[in-house]
Amino acid sequence: MINWNDVIRYANQGSPKPDKRVEKTDEEWKAQLTPEQYKIARLKGTEAAFSGALCHAHEPGQYACICCETILFDSSEKFESGSGWPSFTEPVKDNVIKYEKDNSFGMVRVEVMCNVCDCHLGHVFPDGPAPSGLRYCINSESIKLLKEAE
Repeated sequence: MINWNDVIRYANQGSPKPDKRVEKTDEEWKAQLTPEQYKIARLKGTEAAFSGALCHAHEPGQYACICCETILFDSSEKFESGSGWPSFTEPVKDNVIKYEKDNSFGMVRVEVMCNVCDCHLGHVFPDGPAPSGLRYCINSESIKLLKEAE
């Protein structure tokens, strides 16, 4: 299980190598994504708090990257953080998330991206529940829920 020390190490020294890479031109991303998805996923934007369609989703399933469909999070790791964005305690695998220092807006944070295609997902914080203590704060526009078959 990944913890805050791992996050800081990855942000400083580089993230684990992904299983594969997906790279496209800006034109290809624009053709694939809605304008809002493109703004958030490719230009590192943020949706307004509590506005995302997946903020309060509780259906069982897995959450995939909106850009490359890499499975990133499982619904069993989703929790209500009160932050206004979907929140998860850990990714499905250590190497699906890329971690980078983010010094924007006068703060020091750790940005999280899809490690396969560099889609901006959100940020990770050390104030989540046990056992990981992590809160992956993710934009709804950057992910999609793949619901379990009934």
